Amino acid sequence: MADAIFKHPSFARRSSRVSEQSTGPGHPSPLAASFFASAATLVHASVPPEPAPALPDLAPTPGSGSLPFSHHFFDVTHVVATARTVYLRTLAIGVVGVGVIVFSMCAIYWGSIWVTPHRALPGWIVDFDGDVVGRAVTRTLGGRPGNAGTNGIVWQVVAASAFPRGVSQLEDAIAEEKTWAAVAINPGASSNLLAALSDVDSSYNSSLAMTFIGSEARSEAEYRNIILPFISSQLEKASRAFALDFARNISTSANANASALLSTAPQIITEPISYAIKNVRPFDVPVASAVTFVGLIYLLILAFFVLLVSNAARVASGLEQRLTLGSLIWVRLLTAIGAYFFVALFYALLSCAFRLPLGRRFGKAGFVIFWMLNWVGMAACGLALEAIATLLTVRFVPLFLIFWIISNMSVAGYPLEVLPRAYSFGYAYPFYNMERAVRTIVFGTKDNVGLNFGILIAWVAVSCITLPLFQWWRRRGDVAAHRRLSSSEGKA
Repeated sequence: MADAIFKHPSFARRSSRVSEQSTGPGHPSPLAASFFASAATLVHASVPPEPAPALPDLAPTPGSGSLPFSHHFFDVTHVVATARTVYLRTLAIGVVGVGVIVFSMCAIYWGSIWVTPHRALPGWIVDFDGDVVGRAVTRTLGGRPGNAGTNGIVWQVVAASAFPRGVSQLEDAIAEEKTWAAVAINPGASSNLLAALSDVDSSYNSSLAMTFIGSEARSEAEYRNIILPFISSQLEKASRAFALDFARNISTSANANASALLSTAPQIITEPISYAIKNVRPFDVPVASAVTFVGLIYLLILAFFVLLVSNAARVASGLEQRLTLGSLIWVRLLTAIGAYFFVALFYALLSCAFRLPLGRRFGKAGFVIFWMLNWVGMAACGLALEAIATLLTVRFVPLFLIFWIISNMSVAGYPLEVLPRAYSFGYAYPFYNMERAVRTIVFGTKDNVGLNFGILIAWVAVSCITLPLFQWWRRRGDVAAHRRLSSSEGKA
């Protein structure tokens, strides 16, 4: 009864007037504050407090000795034992859940690098020589027993007539990603060797006989770890095999002076043919590693931060409950896309500050293209998080974030051509398309930027459809809960 009196509106208005007369509106005098505090203490002393089951009761229980901040973890009191059981049960469920994540989500990335390469890459052998050296190298490389396996390169012999402009046209084909690698037996390889043999030419350079042509910027990991070691090994074996046959022929030839060759030009016998490396698109900017792989993860995490900030802003301002469904959807979409616009600009400026060359392929427009690529890429990844957060709530969206990062990483580390076919979904994933477009902008690799932008925009479009649908479903639940609460308060 006394509690009801002190809560009555007339009592509250009278209290406010007394306070305002003393110290001004909203600032009760010390005398008034002391009076109302004493009155409230008396009321609550006479009326037992209502239980609050949703929160832990830290108030001491008479006779129990249960004081806040006074227990040890292994105390045998009933209060601590109950709290300890709840804690351990919750922790165990969480650890089991993390284990499920490890075996279900992390396995996606482990599977992508478990056996690399899982499939062999195509390569060309082009004989521009058409003589002894060309036929010997073509026969050695193209006829190896492991040629059709999964390790390295599957060679295809291509006629020199397909490249009227010679080796330079073959280099252009590698730059345009017609194939992954090529071995060119250079024009005149046999005639140069025979001329050096007859003249005992000490200046003979055997590396002019063959050229390995590759593109490191297409995939530096694949080029350095697989392509270059594999082809170097095969070309060295071909060189040694040819050197043995060549030395055997010299020893039985009446026209060859072996002693003069060994004393003046021994390389003609020991290494009659060798190879040079032509890297048509070198990965010559170390900082580019940040924007082709790790930086993509950072962009996704930044998009997640935007989600957290915008959600906290809506809750703190009360807009989540005040706006109509249509207004709320527009606010969420425009807020996220607008934030991505500026975050992508900061990301692009940071890259420029560390001298990332953006003008090799598109000139001065390279910076704007790079900026827009990161903006659309953030929208493709971030709006998917926004949609899933509506469905799962912000509390559980980190589960999807883990899956989203791992599944994107698994298709961006190595070329999809060497991964198991189960990872072919990567062609439609945001990270893969962002990475391919960045390589074109920075290194001038094959230009598929239009296709890459198109796939990213398709992701944005899908999220712009799913987010309103999920928000509509969530609003239905919120409206129903509000009606039930209003009905229960009306009955009370």
